[in-house]
Amino acid sequence: MTTPNTEGTAAAGSPSRVLVLNSGSSSVKYQLLDMRDRSRLASGLVERIGEETSRLVHTPLAGGGGGSREREGRIADHDEALRAAADELAADGLGLDSPDLAAIGHRVVHGGLRFTEPTVITDEVLKEIERLVPVAPLHNPANITGIRTAQALRPDLPQVAVFDTAFHTTMPEYAARYAIDVETADAHRIRRYGFHGTSHAYVSRKAAQLLGKEPEDVNVIVLHLGNGASASAVAGGRCVETSMGLTPLEGLVMGTRSGDIDPAVTFHLKRVAGMSADEIDVLLNKKSGLVGLCGDNDMREIRRRVDEGDTRAALAFDIYVHRLKKYIGAYSAVLGRVDAVVFTAGVGENSAPVREAAIAGLEEFGLVVDADLNAVRSGVPRLISPDYARVAVAVVPTDEELEIANQTFALVDN
Repeated sequence: MTTPNTEGTAAAGSPSRVLVLNSGSSSVKYQLLDMRDRSRLASGLVERIGEETSRLVHTPLAGGGGGSREREGRIADHDEALRAAADELAADGLGLDSPDLAAIGHRVVHGGLRFTEPTVITDEVLKEIERLVPVAPLHNPANITGIRTAQALRPDLPQVAVFDTAFHTTMPEYAARYAIDVETADAHRIRRYGFHGTSHAYVSRKAAQLLGKEPEDVNVIVLHLGNGASASAVAGGRCVETSMGLTPLEGLVMGTRSGDIDPAVTFHLKRVAGMSADEIDVLLNKKSGLVGLCGDNDMREIRRRVDEGDTRAALAFDIYVHRLKKYIGAYSAVLGRVDAVVFTAGVGENSAPVREAAIAGLEEFGLVVDADLNAVRSGVPRLISPDYARVAVAVVPTDEELEIANQTFALVDN
């Protein structure tokens, strides 16, 4: 999938709003956008769904907005959560019954090989998303719940699925396949799919704009560094390699995930420690990464501990950075020519020490960071490399909600 230019303007008088929903296992994030000018009208979060102390935070943003409204109390399920969010929107005059609402865009984590573009959700599409649950058991069920609830609220409205995996479906087969028995792999859909695709698509396109070029004319390495973290190699607007694989566990060191690990570790833990498959799953996905190495998964806290001389935090930071360097080097080899290395997401956008350490020592690759530029905190795309650097180093804030809204609106606005 070559990322299309999805930043056109809505026609005057036609429905121009898109509601973006991101349904997690125990949370729902939402944003309402006006596609005439890409402005945000409202945003919100419902978290701890199903617990006794659920929490809803709603922020009206239209016309400058006011303060956030917050309420606590049990919200039993996703249906109740979305209805509560709809009530908050209605209180601001932005109800889901508005004729200005053009579509609802859903983040869907796994689209397999079938879904390579944003897709209007039909019964058959929903069945296929359900068939992919075994390869995304933590994510697709929640995404499906959000879709069904939204369909019940607005059965007349187009519902669009935007898939995390779609941007990575352009990987060549030699990059996507694991070196295991082909028949077994095909029977169980075992291959490298990649994730964070909406972020990688948006950021790689914005990086090209920052360089004053078209996406098809640049090669970029994107480092999406949040609590979950992934890298991608993007050649001419097309993903040719990415760090996450069958699941979001593979690749970089993350907040609670191990990233790359010898597969035999799992066999060893089963044989020697007597751990079950579920226990190993929890270990590698929720008790590893930075939190497993030093007890913290907040990079700000880790850096504070490093500055105070905490050796365990320092080792965790060094392991994290070492993995980044390995991927920068590997993806430089894959691309052959690199025009920019781009940092994004929570850690990538805000941690100057991570950016500095990841690029340090890579001068032979043409990579240099300017200390003063790197220290600047800003919410806009910017270069942090000096003018003489052969390869640009950039920070590009990601906007997955806007990317989902753009792709959704481009599909239904015809």
